[in-house]
Amino acid sequence: MTTTGADRDAGGVGSWWWWGRGRSVVLDVGLAVVSALECGIEGVGFAGKAGLPVPVGVVFGLIVGSVLLVRRRWPIAVVLVSIAVAPAEMGFLMGIVGLYSLAASEVPRRITAVLAGMSTLAVFVVTVVRLRQDVAQVDDGPQDFDPSGWYVPSVSLFMTLGLNAPPVLFGLYIGARRRLMESLRERADSLEQELSLLADRAEQRAQWARQEERTRIAREMHDVVAHRVSLMVVHAAALQAVALKDPQKAVRNAALVGDMGRQALTELREMLGVLREGTAPAAPAAVPLAAVGRAAAAAAEAAADDGPCLDALEALCEQSRLAGAAVELMVVGDARPYASEVERTAYRVVQEALTNVHKHAVGAAVVVRLAHRGAEVAMQVENGPCPSDVSVADVRLPSGGNGLVGMRERVLRLGGVFVSGPTDAGGFRVSAVLPVAVEEPAA
Repeated sequence: MTTTGADRDAGGVGSWWWWGRGRSVVLDVGLAVVSALECGIEGVGFAGKAGLPVPVGVVFGLIVGSVLLVRRRWPIAVVLVSIAVAPAEMGFLMGIVGLYSLAASEVPRRITAVLAGMSTLAVFVVTVVRLRQDVAQVDDGPQDFDPSGWYVPSVSLFMTLGLNAPPVLFGLYIGARRRLMESLRERADSLEQELSLLADRAEQRAQWARQEERTRIAREMHDVVAHRVSLMVVHAAALQAVALKDPQKAVRNAALVGDMGRQALTELREMLGVLREGTAPAAPAAVPLAAVGRAAAAAAEAAADDGPCLDALEALCEQSRLAGAAVELMVVGDARPYASEVERTAYRVVQEALTNVHKHAVGAAVVVRLAHRGAEVAMQVENGPCPSDVSVADVRLPSGGNGLVGMRERVLRLGGVFVSGPTDAGGFRVSAVLPVAVEEPAA
């Protein structure tokens, strides 16, 4: 049975039996010694009244008083012993300390009330008997009132409550305070654990945000570099082929190569500028974990606002036409503004699909279809088979195998559908459908 709860305050419980701290041992041993001496002295009078040898009364008192040593472990036993020896008029200190220990322990309150009532009744009866004896001894002459009628019970009740009520009330207060402190300590521990879990989750979210931003940047870099550089390589190959035969066409191809190179550098510069703005710290102070995800989202939003849109598809197809590809753009439905991320993703899908055509199907006819539907926008890039008189090896464009993967990641990130694969005619088809949120035009 749990008693006062002091055994939870510190470690080392096993080395001190039921005591939690060394000073608790010193206190209980000291109280037990004082109680034993008190009961031993009172045992002399008890032996005389009971007709027992004095040593027997003294030994009995020492044994009874030493019971106070187990007040923390068995407070009920201490109170019962004090009630039992109350008629012998011994155990004054043991009764007070026992009631305090019982009230401060985790013993059910109904048991505490019963034992406290029994102890109060026993002390009251003993006090009444002893007070009657004292009054009878000093009553030598006539009295105007009878003390035994109301004086003895009243004084006995006052003395009994004065002895038993304070330790019980003080014990109840200490027990409630200890339980409150334990509850607060448990709540503090649980809050600390929750804060630790929240910090771990925040770190995981920050790592996820950083990884997501790296992936997004890698896709953007791949789309910009792959498309522009692929067109530059195609034009460079055409320039090499016609340099001697048609100088005017060679000059035009060289100008196109220069323009595309400048466009690629401009897009890369803008992208690097966004990265610097999103990651450069304003001061050498520590950055909170939650700010990492917000900074990544802000960088992504800034890049999305500055990115290409569906209005630039015609210019994109024209660049491929200038590179010698037969590209046809077909638009179905009424064009309307979409979220910047949706338009940017649709543009990048078409751009990467055209880049793959320049890499793997030089000279093939390409059809770009864009369909504006009610709650979605669909795009499809389909190329026919490569002409027999054109060799892909002549262009020698490297391929890292990340084009289709990047397109699929972009589309799935917005909750869309992406399908790619060869056609029955020997070509290749890339299709994507994106859910859209229509943007209201600015007033």
